[in-house]
Amino acid sequence: MGRMKTSIYIDRELWRRFREYVRRKGVEISEFLELVIEDAMLEESVASELGELAGEDAVDEIDFEPVETEAGSVSDLVRVMRDERARNLPR
Repeated sequence: MGRMKTSIYIDRELWRRFREYVRRKGVEISEFLELVIEDAMLEESVASELGELAGEDAVDEIDFEPVETEAGSVSDLVRVMRDERARNLPR
């Protein structure tokens, strides 16, 4: 995969806070943004595939109770896994 340079317009204060957040994670901004973009696209792809598997009559939202584990909520575990993935990126 080739790399390219791009420009975006973003709120100055938001960008400052984001840079500080990524710096604390110990990851390059470009690598972190690539992860965020890939995650966003993956979520859409999975939702699309599940919709095709479920058929046209499927409900758009599934109502469920959050699962709690011994280590905390599943959302917390997913965040830990994403953070670990970010830390393990090649530098």
